[in-house]
Parts: sequence; C-alpha cells; structure tokens
Amino acid sequence: MKDVKYYLDQNKEKTDYRISEVRTESRELFFVHGKVETSRATDTKATHVTVYCLHDGKLGDSDFDVYESMDENSILDKIAKAVERAKLVFNEPYELPSDETLDEKMPTDLDKYDPTDLAAQIAETVFSCETGEGGSINALEVFLYKDTRRVRNSRGIDKSETSYRVMIEAIPTYTTEKESVELYEDYRFTFFDREKLKKEITEKMAQVKARYEAQKPATPMKTMVTLRAGEIRALLSELASGLNYGSVYMRANRFKVGDDLQEGGNGDRLNVTMKGIVEGSEDSSYFDADGTTLRDRQIIKDGVVTSYFGANRFGRYLGEKEITGDLRCCEVGKGSLTKTELEKTPRLDVVSMSGLQTDVYSDYIGGEIRLAYMFDGEKTFPVSGITMSGRLSEALASLRLTDDSEVEGAYKGPSRFVIKNMNIL
Repeated sequence: MKDVKYYLDQNKEKTDYRISEVRTESRELFFVHGKVETSRATDTKATHVTVYCLHDGKLGDSDFDVYESMDENSILDKIAKAVERAKLVFNEPYELPSDETLDEKMPTDLDKYDPTDLAAQIAETVFSCETGEGGSINALEVFLYKDTRRVRNSRGIDKSETSYRVMIEAIPTYTTEKESVELYEDYRFTFFDREKLKKEITEKMAQVKARYEAQKPATPMKTMVTLRAGEIRALLSELASGLNYGSVYMRANRFKVGDDLQEGGNGDRLNVTMKGIVEGSEDSSYFDADGTTLRDRQIIKDGVVTSYFGANRFGRYLGEKEITGDLRCCEVGKGSLTKTELEKTPRLDVVSMSGLQTDVYSDYIGGEIRLAYMFDGEKTFPVSGITMSGRLSEALASLRLTDDSEVEGAYKGPSRFVIKNMNIL
C-alpha cells in the first residue's frame, strides 16, 4: 500500500493534514500459580489521520483511522468524507507546528536485553520474593513493549521516537482457612532494577496480609494523613488541569498566574514543573500528538502560580510566545520533612484509596480509604473501612513534603505529602 500521505496530497479540498503512526512490538508472558500458561508475541501498527479544512474564515478538522487491509478507494473515500465533516466545524484558525524533524530514542536500558530473556528474568524476580505463610502470587502477567511513534504533517513536521517499557500485572494473595484476600498490582518501568522490583512486590505482599487483618478504627477523629505517589499524582493532576491552555482559554480555570495556592500556610512551599521527559517514566516524550516539541515549564513556584502550559491550538489562541506542548510528566521539588521526623509523628499513612477526590471549586479533598497504617505514637496497625475529608485550601496551606524523591508513572517527587487535621469518618 502506498503511504497515506500520497493519497492526502491528491485531495485539493483539504488545507492541511496530520498523520500519526504507532507501531508496538510486544513480548507477553502469562502465569497462573507460578506456571506459564501463555507466551505471546505481537506486532501491531495504528495509523490515525487528522484533516484540516479552512472555510468561511474558520478552521475545521476531522479524524479517521487507516488500516492495512484498506485499499486505495477506501482511503480516498475516508479522506473525502473527513473533508466534508471538517467543513461543518467552525474553530478559530490557528498556526500548525511546522518545519521540524526529529528521530530520537527515549532513555532506557531495556533495549540491552533479549525480550524473551528479560521477561523470564522479571518473572523469576517476582516469584523469588518472600511471600510469607499464607501468601502467594496468584497470577502474574509480564508485558514488554517497544513503541515506535511517528508524527508528520503537511507543514514539514516529521518526528519519530522509539521507547521501551515494561508493565507487570500481579495478584498478590493472602489465604487462610476462612477466606482469601487479593490485591491488584500494576507496576511499570523503563529501566530494569531487580532490587527495586523485589522491594515493590515484597511491600505488596505485606499489604495484602495487612488488608486481611485491617479493622475499622474508632471514628470520627482528626489526624495527620500521609499520601503516597498515586494519590499525589491525582492531586497534582487536578491543580495542573486548571493551568492548561485549554482550561484558561475556556475560562474554566479556578486559579490564574499570581495566585498563591498556599496562602497563609506554614508548611513546605510547593514547586511544580511540567516536563516532557522524566527518566524512568513511560509517559515521557520528546513531542506531543501535534508534533510540537515539548518544553519544560514550571507552573507553580513556592506555592504561587507562575505559568500555564498545553497543546498548540489553545496556546496559539492565548498568544503564548513559546508553546510548551501537551506535557504529561510532572516533577515536584523536595520538601523539608525527614524520614526520621515522619516516623516519630502519629499519623494515618494511606496505602490505597478507591480514588482521591479533589475539587478546587468546592474546596474539597477526600475519598474512601481501602487500606492505611495507623501509627498512634507507639504502635502501628492496619485500618480499613474509613473515609477522609477536608478543605483543599487548608490541606495545601499545611502541606509538608518529604526530602526524598521517587518516580511513579508520570510523577517524580517526594514519596509522601503530609496533610494536617483531616477528618476521618
């Protein structure tokens, strides 16, 4: 099949176009009770096309997918129909990214391994972890991916990047004569660190036993709460979404440049930078879906909003001089709270939630806690069946951050956020 670009160039009614291609090669292993049930290799390619049409002083766009099974007439028909749909869209015109080429590989060490051998090493590492009496890895799935992403457009953009990533799905299980408790573990990385993986799985095994033993504490009460990376990511996502070009243009942002998010606070000041690349994160990229080169941007400095970020279209509408692109990674500066100080402080250390809920308009932070460790100053015990709630503004004002840094998903920063005086029900 001729390149789809060839057919797009034949259509004279369209104004511009963008072609996005992702090829994914994978090696997959599926284990049940420690034994390989399925071994699979895949090689897939997805092609997505956006057609732009300037009409009546406005700019319309429409999307469609291209499959390798499609013939020439099918593709030409898809293009023609996309042009007609684009004529029904009346967006304000804006300038598309132009005249840049790139061919890069994301930082990793996974490409140094044979995929089959690496998958086996990962599985061996997981199953070698100490599970304790009654503990086991009920199921394990190992996925190794090589992604090759390319974005081209009619304005001279032609960018490619290759990345490697691993995803592990595991079901740590704790079983007694009476019942069995399971947890779901989704662990992702771009560098293979055997000891770090063993630590992660060992912690999950301890947590699944704690989930079985957990009791509901006496409520209501007020206490200090520590959030881990998953919930920290959710909190920052809520803050960052309102500082995106799109939210600002649509006037859907609660905060603006110059606002102090920690006004009157006496905790650690928050410093947040949106980034294209965070080493170790599979969400890292050199460019976004439009082909815009990603440029790091600090959006919160010492608790004060300093800038916005986002994709090309709304950045152009706002008249931004340097478009950041659609940044997906987030880095938070270290705080002042040491591990020793934290360990001495009575607190509720949240391990997992049904989902952290935050709302900047109703000034709320809270959610259902599925598992946490309660430290009363003398001993630690697991708790469950509770919820937490509080004012987001007060939580940010009293925020303490640990002085370490870790990477989880698109987040890099302190391993704990500490919030005072949360209501536990």
